Order: sequence, then structure tokens, then C-alpha cells
Amino acid sequence: MSNDRLGVIGGMGPQATNTFYQYIIDRTDARTDQEHLSVLIFSDCAMPDRTSAILGTQAQKDEVYERLLSDARMLEGAGCTAIAVPCNTSHYFLDRVQEQISIPIIHMIRETARLLVSQGKKRPGILATDGTIQTGLYQKEFAALGVYAAAPRPAAQKQVMSLIYDDIKAGKAGDPEKFTAFTKDLVEQGCDCAVLACTELSVFANQHHLSPFYTDAMAVLAQRSIEACHKPLRAVF
Repeated sequence: MSNDRLGVIGGMGPQATNTFYQYIIDRTDARTDQEHLSVLIFSDCAMPDRTSAILGTQAQKDEVYERLLSDARMLEGAGCTAIAVPCNTSHYFLDRVQEQISIPIIHMIRETARLLVSQGKKRPGILATDGTIQTGLYQKEFAALGVYAAAPRPAAQKQVMSLIYDDIKAGKAGDPEKFTAFTKDLVEQGCDCAVLACTELSVFANQHHLSPFYTDAMAVLAQRSIEACHKPLRAVF
């Protein structure tokens, strides 16, 4: 029997964490309880807002980093063999956290960029929080692979933030008109695909049938988490 155990730092937000675990269940080729992953989920809902911290003071940044590090150490101490963090914006801090622990953190942004480039995508659009966009988290990972990633223009980005914060984080259904508006902006910029680069957008994707134009970064993280725990993947259509 495998000793692999996935640790999840969640709660950013809670619904996204719930959706992430469902993704893992759906994508694991298991026919019994024992064939599923062993997963330890810490839903740390008291984590400060990552976008506010990134765009704020150094003290705010340090507070989020220290909390993520504390959570990672707790999961490591509990016997986890890999860690997943289903929050894109928090990846601003994760390379620094990784330096302080000995088990791997599966890097959702890096893995998503590698997947899309391997599929031949030339101009991805990034749908994410202001924090993720302004720090260039996705742009840097794509640039390292020789690909330019576009961000929504200002008016469209306001619609992205409204869908994330006013709708999904507030416990409401996502507004499809907002989603259509910022998708149109990326298409006008010549994008050949779009990354759902915020886990609240993954929640939206779980509520609506989206075309193959979109790649859900949280779904990529779920797949890589299953592989890291040496479990077989199930095709999801």
C-alpha cells in the first residue's frame, strides 16, 4: 500500500477548496475507497487576502508568507509527501515557502504553462485576480517557455474581479455576462486559449459547460496531485 499523502492548504476560498477535492475524486481512476488518494486538507480560512497583501505593505506580504509556511510545515509534520495549494495568487509566495520544507509543493502555475506550451498554444490569455496579474505570475512562467501571455485590458479586468469577489466569493452564482465580456476582450487581443487562473473561476467552470478554449489551472493541479501520489488518472470529458 502506498504511503503517499497529499496535503492541501485550502480555504482561499472555501468553495474552491471543495471543488478542488471533487476534481481529485473525479480524476482518480479508483473503484474502491482504498484506491483513492489519502488527502489531508487544512482549510485555513483566516489566511489574509493574498491580492491585498501582494499590493500592500511588506508587513502584509510577510504575514501571508509566514502563515503559508506554518501551514506547509504542519502538513509536512503530519506525514504528507506533497502539497497542493488551490489558490493561484498565493503562488507569489510558494517558491520561498518551498525553500523551507523538504516535500514538494506542486506548482499549479508552472505546470499549467508547461501543459499549454506542450499543446502548441502561442498566445494564452490570463484570467486572474489583480494580484496575480500585476505580479506577472503567469506571464513569467510562460515567458520562461518562450510564450507571451496576455492579460485583460482594464475594463475587462474589472469584470474579472467582480465575478471573483462580488459573485463567487460572496456565495452567489457567477454572472455569465461578465464572463462573456472579458472572454471577448482576450479574443480581440488574438488569444488562442485562456487560463482560468483563479480558483473562483474554476468554481464558475464547474457550474457551466465551457469550451476547450479554456484551461482550468486547478484541474491541472488536481491531475498533477494524483500523479504525485502515484495513482492512476481517469479521463474526464
